[in-house]
Amino acid sequence: MSDENKKRFPLWIYPSTQQKVQELYEKDNCKSQSEFIEKAIRFYCGYLSAEDGMRFLPTAITSAMTGIVNTLENRMARLIFKLAVEMSMMMNILASTAEVDENTLHRLRGKCVADVKKSIGSVNFEDVSKFQKGE
Repeated sequence: MSDENKKRFPLWIYPSTQQKVQELYEKDNCKSQSEFIEKAIRFYCGYLSAEDGMRFLPTAITSAMTGIVNTLENRMARLIFKLAVEMSMMMNILASTAEVDENTLHRLRGKCVADVKKSIGSVNFEDVSKFQKGE
């Protein structure tokens, strides 16, 4: 937009608002306080006319956030998969050497679920070892 299309009009603002404009317009790389106010008005108009919050956010921000979430999701899925493989290996090794009846397995599963819930997922080997030794 060229300067020749601009129109002058009276603007009444509180002194505290004017002080904020004076303090911040250069930080926003504006050449004048008028430019800063114009950008602020356009920003607010965009906010009011947006049908949803996603249109209000710049595309770069939404795509960056989507990328971060997708990367995290993929990383977590890979880690959970690796953990499941390791657990399967451990269970197969233990099952090949231990003779445990169905009733004992059922009771142990209930105890393990309770332990994990109680510890918010942080079960350590020392506690399990003490339990198995009857301590």
